[in-house]
Amino acid sequence: MELQIVKAVDPRIHPTAIIDPSAILHKNVVIGPYAVIGPHCEIGEGTEIGPHVIIDHHVKIGRNNKIYGHAMLGGDPQDLKYKGEFSTVVIGDNNLIREFVTVHRATGEGCETHIGSNNMLQAYVHIAHNCNLGNSIVISSYSGLAGHVTVEDHAVVGGLAGLHQFVKIGRNSMVGGMSKIVQDVCPFVIVDGNPARVVGLNSVGLARNNISPEVKSDLKKAYRLIFRSNLKLVDAIAEMEQELHASEEVEHLLRFLRNCDRGLCRTRDK
Repeated sequence: MELQIVKAVDPRIHPTAIIDPSAILHKNVVIGPYAVIGPHCEIGEGTEIGPHVIIDHHVKIGRNNKIYGHAMLGGDPQDLKYKGEFSTVVIGDNNLIREFVTVHRATGEGCETHIGSNNMLQAYVHIAHNCNLGNSIVISSYSGLAGHVTVEDHAVVGGLAGLHQFVKIGRNSMVGGMSKIVQDVCPFVIVDGNPARVVGLNSVGLARNNISPEVKSDLKKAYRLIFRSNLKLVDAIAEMEQELHASEEVEHLLRFLRNCDRGLCRTRDK
């Protein structure tokens, strides 16, 4: 009697999915119908890939992410400087990446587009080449990040916002829906409008992230020095260095301001 060799079928990988032989799939990965996993990709343990998702090539995804239908990760950058050089997308753990999100690889040999952990990218968000996103960020639906944008931890970007290339969005800040961001957004504030202007301290964000009353008091003083004192930024920084108590949040704010390359979003009366 001739023996038949029966190929084992992993019930977590749909039979219509296309997976390149060079791709690495760790334990308990789920891949939905018609998804495509391209060459030299790595999918971490427990990550779920929805139907019709494309993971193009040279994409490394961490553990326990959920990627919804029709998202496209690792496509070529929309950058005229790109000449086919090797670049990557690196994504951390526990992210929610919703329908039709696009994340492009970097421009520049060996460079990466980076997304940290515990983020939510809502439907139709675009993350362009060389962007660097931290952790616990929300990017709301239809927002677009141009190349080389940095978004720090715990920031929130409202729906339909547009972020100019190279801008930095500070930690615990909030960008209002439909805002146009052409300058850096200071940590711990709310900005809104076209072009965006600072409208106040992000008190709700500070409370949600358990910022102590002492630090919050210092951040209020910093806000007045930066946005209400009529001081030049360099002079406001000098005043803060003298007046504010040492804390991780204050040190981060000062470091951000010292490295503000594109100018700072200001209040409407400036």
